[in-house]
Amino acid sequence: MVDPASLTDPGDVRVRRALLSVSDKRGVVDFAKGLAALGVELVSTGGTAKALREAGLDVRAVDDLTGFPEMMDGRLKTLHPKLHGGLLAIRNDPEHVASAQEHGIEWIDLVCVNLYPFERTAARRGVSDEEVIENIDIGGPTMIRAAAKNHAFTAVVVRPESYDAVLAELQAADSQLSLDTRRALAGEAFALTARYDTAIARWFAEQVEDFPPLFLRAFEKVTDLPYGENPHQRAAFYTQVGARRHVLSMVAQLHGKELSFNNLLDLDGAKTALRDFEVPACVIVKHNNPCGAAVAATPLEAYQRAFACDPLSAFGGIIAINRRVNARLAEALSQQFIEVLIAPGYDEDALEILTRKPNVRILDDRERRRPIGVQVDIRQVDGGVLVQDHDGDIDERDSMEVVSATAPDDRQWEDLLFAWRISKHVKSNAIVLAKELATVGIGAGQMSRVDSVELAIRKAQSPLDGAVLASDAFFPFADGPAAAIAAGVRAIIQPGGSMRDGEVIEAIDQAGIAMVFTRRRHFRH
Repeated sequence: MVDPASLTDPGDVRVRRALLSVSDKRGVVDFAKGLAALGVELVSTGGTAKALREAGLDVRAVDDLTGFPEMMDGRLKTLHPKLHGGLLAIRNDPEHVASAQEHGIEWIDLVCVNLYPFERTAARRGVSDEEVIENIDIGGPTMIRAAAKNHAFTAVVVRPESYDAVLAELQAADSQLSLDTRRALAGEAFALTARYDTAIARWFAEQVEDFPPLFLRAFEKVTDLPYGENPHQRAAFYTQVGARRHVLSMVAQLHGKELSFNNLLDLDGAKTALRDFEVPACVIVKHNNPCGAAVAATPLEAYQRAFACDPLSAFGGIIAINRRVNARLAEALSQQFIEVLIAPGYDEDALEILTRKPNVRILDDRERRRPIGVQVDIRQVDGGVLVQDHDGDIDERDSMEVVSATAPDDRQWEDLLFAWRISKHVKSNAIVLAKELATVGIGAGQMSRVDSVELAIRKAQSPLDGAVLASDAFFPFADGPAAAIAAGVRAIIQPGGSMRDGEVIEAIDQAGIAMVFTRRRHFRH
């Protein structure tokens, strides 16, 4: 019981009683053993108390502290004035101390709590609304917030990664934690509850609409990066809380320097483009644009043909392959300067070849999960964000319209669909020239579409006779198609929708080539 004369100044509190109630039980038994060795009384609930007792620890039940039983399937167990009075009392305030004495409130000096796994539960396929709702923790966040608010007198620990450091300080400082440590722990605690509430609010909002009035997301830092887009910019990589997958999920780095900000941007572009293909494929990205892509019977052939599109730009690029790398492919890859190589596995002899170069970043991609639910793209602008649906759909042939007098033959259709898929990943204005399921010229990011056509033609490393062209948006004039036709292009795919579509179609028909309208644009700014 509290002595009414025992006023305690902030930071002078010694940890004599700790309440432990965790869903994530990693390390909690060892943490509790360390507290018990310091003479700390352990108070606990439900499954945590059971785990501690099975480890041979003496544990006081929370209902003994409160004088009130757990009930309603555990929904009600810690929401009690005796418990929260022990967390929230200002211990150098005589009135607070007197109230605690009057009502039989005992101090709780340390709270070790983490929360029901709401995010993991909500992310499961086929989970019911009832199960998701039962994983909304009420008592846990309340205890965490109370202890964090009153961190001058009560310490709060919410991360298993903090256990060792907290124990070490208690052992070294006669069971005390410094105010700086308490404040840091309180910051971690409020960050945890903010993240938790964000995930819950987002789940409820997305049951009703995809673009709710309040757009809530939380992001958790994975790692600091060596620098940003330029050496004078600081940078870090964060993942979205609750996301099923991210650019580095299930990815192991097997070799090379640490990944940079620009590496991650390009890696994301390469993986996203590669995801559109099931057959052996290779995509090479430089400065967030594909500079070569191909599908083929083997991954070696796919790489060779992708690289042949623009060998100069591929120098120092990101290479993504959707098949395991063997020794023959590794020998071919080792002839080039590669910043990052990512593939779903490597033969042992292939790794021996690739690791001869000390700096190449070799990534093993084991991610096989697909995103679920509504996926959105987020772009930051001054003072806000722009949010849109992710442009992830694959347009199929039966949704397209042949608008020319000449129809594409089967081989041209294959090349058109391939080029169209790649154009979605090239920055606008985007022009992709392709032949035999490989890019042969790419024009990206030009302010006029005809300039992108001319750039793609200029960058082509092989004759374009019989090639096809994909344009991510309509041609406003016939000058772009005319330049492509003059270079040897024999089929074009584009969205259509220009006021001058008729003039463009007329130019196509005069040349006797084929043109397909997709009726869907794929700008990428």
